[in-house]
Amino acid sequence: MNHTEAPIIVGLDIGTTKIAAIAGRKNEHGKLEILGFGRANSNGVQHGQVLNIDLTIKAINQALTNCYASNPDLEISEVYVGIAGHHIKSLQTRGDIVRQDSELEIQRAEIDLLIENQRKTFIPAGDQIIDVIPQDFHVDNINGIKDPVGYNGVKVGANFHIITGDKNAIRNINRAVTKSGLTTKDLVLQPLASAGAVMSDVDMEAGVVILDIGGGTSDIAVFHDGILKHTAVIPFGGENITNDIKQGLGVLKTQAEAMKVQFGSALAEVANANAYITIPGLKGMPAKEISVKNLSQIIQARMSEILDFVVYNLKVVGLDNKTLNGGVILTGGGSQLKHIIQLTEYATGLNARIGLPTEHLAPNHIEELKKPMYSTCLGLILKGYDDYENKYKEFAEQFKKVAVPTGFRKEVTQKVTSQTEEVVETPNPIDVSARKKINVWDKMKHTIIELFKEEEDKMM
Repeated sequence: MNHTEAPIIVGLDIGTTKIAAIAGRKNEHGKLEILGFGRANSNGVQHGQVLNIDLTIKAINQALTNCYASNPDLEISEVYVGIAGHHIKSLQTRGDIVRQDSELEIQRAEIDLLIENQRKTFIPAGDQIIDVIPQDFHVDNINGIKDPVGYNGVKVGANFHIITGDKNAIRNINRAVTKSGLTTKDLVLQPLASAGAVMSDVDMEAGVVILDIGGGTSDIAVFHDGILKHTAVIPFGGENITNDIKQGLGVLKTQAEAMKVQFGSALAEVANANAYITIPGLKGMPAKEISVKNLSQIIQARMSEILDFVVYNLKVVGLDNKTLNGGVILTGGGSQLKHIIQLTEYATGLNARIGLPTEHLAPNHIEELKKPMYSTCLGLILKGYDDYENKYKEFAEQFKKVAVPTGFRKEVTQKVTSQTEEVVETPNPIDVSARKKINVWDKMKHTIIELFKEEEDKMM
């Protein structure tokens, strides 16, 4: 495929803590070149569901504005949108069609009809089918076929994984996108989008669990023998951990988030019992001392709860550490917690690793775009390319040629970093081996002041 003749696909990740818009195009090597990138804080979404449409529209528009600022040549009209939330359900079905002429080879149109028939599956009132995913096909008595096109037979059928969601939740997402001046090209379940960005064919064959720890939800996708076996959405994420810290330690939410990122650990036993964080008092109140051990105990308790859900879901589908040789791939913003790999391996009995979307990205991009928090958004672009290459959806015949902005190239970032290092002094590592206090105020003074300003702005 000539990369100048390929479409620009835009992924829109409407999350609980952030909204990200990324535009990308495949190059001549089949790797994604990022052509535009914008993000904004998300305020209208809770547990993956759009609850305040106006705030969500405002955040989408801000993300789009930032995306256009990164590349003024972009024109965005259609987007692939991720969907999550505890309203998401999945079910397994089986369907068949009897062919009119068994002597003719099976055509793609017949498979499309077979898949479309599954959209008539009975589901509870108030729900809507989001996606119908074939698992494996059968032609007459031949089972386990990956693609039946070209086979001969009287009857062709398949096992299906059907994903459903609440009609109102889906309507709210589509309404927010439409009112932002965009068209939803497709709604994609977030764990499947993330899986596409961080998982290889080898992982699918070996058997793997994708755990995408987002802000409001943690999403699971289980693959085995090259087939999607199970999906689930856990109604807990990084935001819940932050709220637990806020409640448990009596601090502001912004302080809780900063402590979680800088000093938090998913394993309390490795936290230094003699290390303390000093939080400045507000409006003349005395400073507060927070134990790093207590902080990590709160984080571990919530993360263990999320991992218990993972273990339960694996038992539901009858898969364990003997069948899932690929282990657990952790992705999403929450996967950046310290020692999360060790806790995951302990809780599940499976090997674990962090899934980064680097395999599908062109190698010259800046590190920011390779963070696990953008796995869903990049996976949405890959889903768009899958639709384009397999002709699942209609795309324009001619595509605008847009160059990769220099700001996204790694060389520029390195130059900026080296200049910064000459100006900014790196503080000496803090020794917490003895009973010394980690003074967050000294390290984060400017950051926290800005965070407080943001909090006050929201309250006004």
